[in-house]
Amino acid sequence: MKISRNNKFTAHVEASSMNDIMFFLLLFFLIVATLINPSVVKLTLPNSKKAEVMNKQQITIDVIKDETTKDKVLYYLNGDSKEHPTAPDKLEDVLRTRITGLTEPTVVLRLDKTLTVQDLVDVLAIGSDLKVKMILATKSSDN
Repeated sequence: MKISRNNKFTAHVEASSMNDIMFFLLLFFLIVATLINPSVVKLTLPNSKKAEVMNKQQITIDVIKDETTKDKVLYYLNGDSKEHPTAPDKLEDVLRTRITGLTEPTVVLRLDKTLTVQDLVDVLAIGSDLKVKMILATKSSDN
């Protein structure tokens, strides 16, 4: 009588604890993601597919590079004459005086396309400090 034994070894990995580990990792990343609060400036961008008319009290700020030095940024408020730009360090004070007495003032930013994002953020930071709604003007694609 021949008795044979089943000596085959099969490798088996228990994966039931892997579900618990993945759940805890997911939970950890969800909690951490809600705690991250980046400091961002909220900006309302107009739709550039069609022209929109604004009926609110608005102030326009034109931001361009100085053609003589190419490194200085010039600010013009409400179409100030091109001979009298507002200095960058006085922009906040001038804007504060212009918005006094206005209900829901809106500032329309018109930036030259050669400017950097930092130039835009500098103006947006001033608007954020003054609690003013700022809109970035774009060129309509219809023209």
